[in-house]
Amino acid sequence: MKIPAELTDPAKRYDFLLLFDVTDGNPNGDPDAGNLPRVDPETLQGLVTDVCLKRKIRNYVDLTSAPDAANFDLSGSGDENGNGIFVRDSGIALNTKIKAAAESVGAEENSKKENKNSRQEMCRRYFDIRMFGGVLSTGKFNSGQVRGPMQLTFARSIHPILPSEIAITRVAITKEGEQKETEIGRKASVPYGLYKGRGFFSPMLASDTGVTTADLELFWQAVLGMFENDRSAARGYMELKGVFVFRHEHKLGDAPSGPLFDRLKVALKAGVTVPRSYDQYDVVLNEAELPDGVSVIRLIG
Repeated sequence: MKIPAELTDPAKRYDFLLLFDVTDGNPNGDPDAGNLPRVDPETLQGLVTDVCLKRKIRNYVDLTSAPDAANFDLSGSGDENGNGIFVRDSGIALNTKIKAAAESVGAEENSKKENKNSRQEMCRRYFDIRMFGGVLSTGKFNSGQVRGPMQLTFARSIHPILPSEIAITRVAITKEGEQKETEIGRKASVPYGLYKGRGFFSPMLASDTGVTTADLELFWQAVLGMFENDRSAARGYMELKGVFVFRHEHKLGDAPSGPLFDRLKVALKAGVTVPRSYDQYDVVLNEAELPDGVSVIRLIG
């Protein structure tokens, strides 16, 4: 999908809402609850953490923009922004990546004092550092900390969900010599849940990390593709249903995000008590009389 030019200016502020749903799957397992879907224990609304959503965005960038796999984590050639992923399952320690970047700009080993050139090089090399930030002071080459301009909140289901465990069987036996024909396993899932998350982009922080028009375009592409390219048996069917972006002309914002987010109303249709699909909801975005300097762009929905 072509990303509108209005969403790729790193000098503008963006506040946005995400709507996505899950059918017969586990959108985000909770290790404190035997990997059952995360829930708010008081309201029983489902939760998907910001970390989980960022992981999907990182994976998309990894899939679509990775240079040669052998050099993906450590190569830093060139002057343009790289699309490497710092927090990545690659078998290479994070401190090793920080050291490689620091040495490439002539930084000396010093765990106490931040090296600004090394910090800048880390921002240049890694997409997720430029966008989400990171702690880069954990090793012998202190590259400080980066506060990312793009931040996401937990996503919360519109209505309570019902986490469940389903028994499954398999004919392959795990241990040798066991005299049985099948084994029993468990699979956690949610019958259906519609989730809403929030996001924020700060142009002031973006100027510090070096975010470009190309970075923002890639981010929105990653948002649009983060579920399509993250399928697994555990997650069931997840689909992005809405991306509503409020664009501010002023870098500090032309209106608070709260009243803008409140313009999106999501409610069950008359007669529906237990939702099992997105079309059982009424989703209405009020676009009338927006504050001066604010416009709304629908990527989906």
